[in-house]
Amino acid sequence: MNTSSDTRFIQQLPKIELHLHIEGTLEPELMFQLAERNGIALPFQSIEQVRAAYQFTDLQSFLDIYYQGANVLQTEQDFYDLTWAYLLRCQQDNVIHCEIFFDPQTHTDRGIAFRTVINGIERALEDGKKKLSISSQIIMCFLRHLSEEAAFHTLEQALPYRDKIVAVGLDSSEQGHPPEKFERVFQQAVKHGFLAVAHAGEEGSASSISDAMELLKISRIDHGVRCSEDEQLVAKLAQLRMPLTVCPLSNIKLCVFDTMEQHNIVDLLDKGLCVTINSDDPAYFGGYMTDNFLAVANAHSLTQQQLAQFSFNAIEASFLEHAEKERLTTKLKAYLKK
Repeated sequence: MNTSSDTRFIQQLPKIELHLHIEGTLEPELMFQLAERNGIALPFQSIEQVRAAYQFTDLQSFLDIYYQGANVLQTEQDFYDLTWAYLLRCQQDNVIHCEIFFDPQTHTDRGIAFRTVINGIERALEDGKKKLSISSQIIMCFLRHLSEEAAFHTLEQALPYRDKIVAVGLDSSEQGHPPEKFERVFQQAVKHGFLAVAHAGEEGSASSISDAMELLKISRIDHGVRCSEDEQLVAKLAQLRMPLTVCPLSNIKLCVFDTMEQHNIVDLLDKGLCVTINSDDPAYFGGYMTDNFLAVANAHSLTQQQLAQFSFNAIEASFLEHAEKERLTTKLKAYLKK
């Protein structure tokens, strides 16, 4: 699939993004701009050098530069600018709703106040709703390489902003940090009315997916591609319509699969799983939503109905109210019909 009409169909397809780390949208140009504005020395001389540094071999080498890049984010305006730049990409890619992750600990550990981060992000998202007609929700992630105690502290900090945050999530290095490490903090978060999601089955095996479902009471699995290692789990995920927020280009960049042709996303779609396409950390992984859709479509033979199914699944998997889901579904059906 690579005719111009197919490309146009994908570009104009209404999209919903459910797996996006806002810190992972920091393009080198903005990194330099913010470093200059805040008087921060970068270990890079040029934008080209930053792009060259964005060649990773695994999740850890990516995380190292990811946390380093986040140092330029200092003020509420910085977080606004970061989020606004992402929303302009959404507009370009016809993303009509997004549910974005942020990592408070990446910032509070550097002495940035929780309110600075959340207020900057939320102000941009409000403007996105008004000026770009893009609806959105915010998910706060705990960093799994940090302690349970640190996660509890972050949850405390989040409580005054309960009305701004729809769910808690779990990200960073999967290896050595199993779901059970955060079982109690997730229980507490759910008691406070937060929904829950978690990264599982990217680096970790299929059992990490089962464990996250059982112990953390999650509504969605972020990544989840290694479910294929367990046929019973695949059947269960299909039966439960448990959403997987899959990030194709990220999976290739971090060597979860060697090539897009080997990626199991279409196989999972054909087996009736609620799989969705997302961009993860697009500044680092070489592509926003349209790029991810095109990468999958160019490697696999897909009908327009199958491509649209990724968006139908994402609407179903979103944390929107029922009426809003209906509205987006109607919009998507109208696009398909046309």
